[in-house]
Amino acid sequence: MRLTLGDDTLTVSGVAFAARNESRFGLSAEAAVRMADSVALRDELIATNRPVYGVTTGFGDSARFQLNPRRTAELQRNLVRYHLNGTGAHAAPEVVRATMLIRANCLARGYSGIRREVVDLLVDCLRHDILPLIPERGSVGASGDLVPLCYLADMLTGEGEVMFKQARWQAADALRACGLKPATYEAKEGLALINGTSFMSGFAALAAHDAAELARVAELCTALAAEALLGNRGHYHPAIHRQKPHRGQVLSAQRIHGMLAGSYLCTDDNPVLEPHAAVEEREMLTLNRSIQDRYSLRCAPHVIGVLRDTLGWVSEWIEVEINSTNDNPLFDAGTGEVHNGGNFYGGHVGQAMDSLKVAVASVGDLLDRQLALLVDDKFNAGLPPNLTPLAETGLHHGFKGMQLACSALAAEALSLTGPSTSFSRSTESHNQDKVSMGTIAARGARTVNELVTEISAIVLLATCQAADLRGRELLGEGTRAAHRLLREHVPFLHHDRRLDGDLAKVAELIAAGAFTPPEEADA
Repeated sequence: MRLTLGDDTLTVSGVAFAARNESRFGLSAEAAVRMADSVALRDELIATNRPVYGVTTGFGDSARFQLNPRRTAELQRNLVRYHLNGTGAHAAPEVVRATMLIRANCLARGYSGIRREVVDLLVDCLRHDILPLIPERGSVGASGDLVPLCYLADMLTGEGEVMFKQARWQAADALRACGLKPATYEAKEGLALINGTSFMSGFAALAAHDAAELARVAELCTALAAEALLGNRGHYHPAIHRQKPHRGQVLSAQRIHGMLAGSYLCTDDNPVLEPHAAVEEREMLTLNRSIQDRYSLRCAPHVIGVLRDTLGWVSEWIEVEINSTNDNPLFDAGTGEVHNGGNFYGGHVGQAMDSLKVAVASVGDLLDRQLALLVDDKFNAGLPPNLTPLAETGLHHGFKGMQLACSALAAEALSLTGPSTSFSRSTESHNQDKVSMGTIAARGARTVNELVTEISAIVLLATCQAADLRGRELLGEGTRAAHRLLREHVPFLHHDRRLDGDLAKVAELIAAGAFTPPEEADA
């Protein structure tokens, strides 16, 4: 994949692909011109001796101090140094790559007063996979991601540590090994690099991409669970969902219904619905099964559909963010003006991620409820307790431990759904007195995705175990293909054994999109 930066075409899927696969990058010709023009305007304004925020003044509450123009470069280096105070685990390499790509794209739009050669160096580091070690904690989401992005800015000057060739290197050594020369920042350039929303947006783009895969896998889990529980395919009939046509709900029902095509276990012709002449001779007749499945099956399109529809506007918001100029001040070469504003505020990212984690956690809860039905012989339509082959029941306990673990994962995911954006704090001498907490929200969405991926892996293992107990030859067309793929990696559970390795393998397959046919990947 080749990505052109600075022309407002970067997408969520493009970010996810580039963060996880080898890609090519380049700046558009128009972007290079705009960048040069903004730098020329920056230098013209400095020459007038007028105060320009963050260029010839201090930062934040210290903007009331104007500095001699000769000290603009020193000011930028100090800005990076005093923000190097992040804590916590280092961000995953894919998050760092996404951050670098998004930051380069935003700066390449040409309104930030930063030279092309600095952005080129950032792109070169991405191309050579020189990745700054960025602590995850320390950003309040306005003025953007100051603390995390300082580690990126520090790397470009040859300072700090990086990951390169799967080892920790000094940044200067890694740059030298690739024939790259460290940057020396001019006026505004340190601020341009750190005063933006690119770290939270890196998390957010990956979270949205991965949540879309979880929606597809949840539909597969539901189809398999419906077969394992001898459910009613009619619950997913298009006639029902046309009467409540939320796009995500309709699509989810369509996919589940389609995967069950050809199934002998979950059919539209539920035997319970056949006429019972004996009811005319009695006051009441007890059916051997309910005519409707429980909500975790019947209402699955309504739950997963909420996630699908949430992803629609979430992805739109993220794509606006990653194709925006989100630092301050902005240089408009067309008018010759400099504008002071607050585009670094991560409110849209924060709101999107708070909403996304609620929708994803709800899907995780749905799948956990399906698993609870599968393992309990009071509810699983004749399957053995805990999905253990009958000859081994009592001595072996099958999926009993997996159900306990799944419940814990669901509880943890649900516990993280509180809105991070509600916890604004007044910071920096009450200059930053309303902040977004967008980065914390985006990190939380990433964590909820991880938990629901593990829930999905457990449910796929359990439903495929149930399918083998029922007879895999009775599965529908779509579910049979998924069962075959899973069995290529994980064997049937004949007796008790450790399952953490199986769980990890299936979680990796989910994360890689292995259960999604190529034609459905963009659905």
